[in-house]
Amino acid sequence: MSGSRRGTLYVFLAAVLYSIGGLCIKVIPWGGMAINGGRTLIAAAVIGLYLAVIRHPLRMNRWVLLGALCVFGTNALFSVANKLTTAANTIVLQFTAPIFVILFSILLFHRTPGRLDLLACVWVLGGVVCFFVDSLSAGGVLGNILALLSGMAYAGVFLLNDMPDSDPISSVFWGDLISAAAGLPFLLRETDFSPVPMLSLVVLGVFQVALAYILMVEGLKTTPAVTASLVSGVEPVLNPILVALFCQERIGPLALAGAAVVIAGVIVYNILRIQQIKETAT
Repeated sequence: MSGSRRGTLYVFLAAVLYSIGGLCIKVIPWGGMAINGGRTLIAAAVIGLYLAVIRHPLRMNRWVLLGALCVFGTNALFSVANKLTTAANTIVLQFTAPIFVILFSILLFHRTPGRLDLLACVWVLGGVVCFFVDSLSAGGVLGNILALLSGMAYAGVFLLNDMPDSDPISSVFWGDLISAAAGLPFLLRETDFSPVPMLSLVVLGVFQVALAYILMVEGLKTTPAVTASLVSGVEPVLNPILVALFCQERIGPLALAGAAVVIAGVIVYNILRIQQIKETAT
């Protein structure tokens, strides 16, 4: 298998592993912070072992620390949001991260937005509004807000990874440790440690967090950005399907329409943006 095909396969497998997060969180009868604390503690052990095997030294500086805080925010908000709103709403609203990258670049780095950037923001915002209108009767407004904040934190992860002296995998390791420490008090309050929640927690920590991240990092080394963008679109589609199949969680019609708008908008934006960069370079 060629390097590019192997890389694409790794990105696809990472997206599939990420997509099981909603289902596993739904079947664990704990609070979101307790779940996140447990899964990230396991993930930190796995990633720490991986770092030792590849002999990658752990680093710490301001960019690594800020990245770790964004990783913590992404994971914690995602877990809590999954308990307050549907898995579909949570994952698709987190999928808005590229739009927040645009907004943060404008506000923090004073980058002049292009027409494509503005159109993408307006388009995705329209999809986001559908989620909140749909949730007025479903009572999931707080969950939707937290999911959107998770997308903002995820955007911070992307931005900080491009900073001088950043080290993404160190940020993930430290972020997982922060998550584990923050979740420990909540985890100690839980009483149900039966096989189903414990097995689900191990699956989350080993596969949905640690292995998925490792595969994504390795896959992106040889996978074209357009291909990675398209393949990653599997996650927000597969995540709610798994929850609907095993937990009978239904998606409202407006939320379903919003999901289609957001996913299509993000993927098309990524493709057109990369084409613009290539044309500018030539």
